[in-house]
Amino acid sequence: MNPYLEILIRAVGAFVGVIFLTRMVGKSQVGGLTITDWVNGIVVGSIAAGLVTGIGRPASYYAFGLLLFLIFTVTAQWAGLKYRPLHKILSDEPTVVVHNGKILEKNMRRMRYTMDDLTSQLRQRSAFNIADVEFAIAEPNGALSVLLKSQAAPLAPRDINIPTRYRGVPSELVVDGVIIEQNLKQNKLDGDWLLGELQKQGVQSLQEVFYASLDSDGKLYIDKKRDDLDYVQDITDKPPGKMPS
Repeated sequence: MNPYLEILIRAVGAFVGVIFLTRMVGKSQVGGLTITDWVNGIVVGSIAAGLVTGIGRPASYYAFGLLLFLIFTVTAQWAGLKYRPLHKILSDEPTVVVHNGKILEKNMRRMRYTMDDLTSQLRQRSAFNIADVEFAIAEPNGALSVLLKSQAAPLAPRDINIPTRYRGVPSELVVDGVIIEQNLKQNKLDGDWLLGELQKQGVQSLQEVFYASLDSDGKLYIDKKRDDLDYVQDITDKPPGKMPS
């Protein structure tokens, strides 16, 4: 068989097979990518690795395989725009996993989507109580879109016509006991000012500070390496152990 024809057959089989496997694995494994992107990440990476390490075969074989996957990807994207059913096969569809505070177990089982997946992604959307969730939708790229119930949604200042001030991104001033000199200069401050502010909050040495930042209102946030906490909430199901310091 002609080697290029063999590569073509292998590439078609790999492209279709990896898409099938990805659909079988479920959305939680896609990790923020569409199925086509994930396929390309896996297969193109493997081909590129073969191009580097496959000394026994001509480099042109691997280059031809990469070209084929580029053509497959562009063709699949074009076909998905033209034919909606094909787009749904390649990219999947959104799936409702929480409706009016109720978990839809059938939809979760169909996606191989676990409670750990759900609660983890809800926490990332600042939804710590499932009862407060109106809708949670697993998107085709593996992300979770969350709509809180109106009673639980935070009240925005515009809802009650309250004017607000500008709020910028805080500047990191100390990271793991090391001063970020450039950020101090950008805020027209110096090390003496920082050390003085740290002392006001009972910090005697930079080595005590894990992280410190300055917000746009001029307030200094400090986190010490040693946290003086009597109790740390454990959200795992492990047996009680030593409290982290």
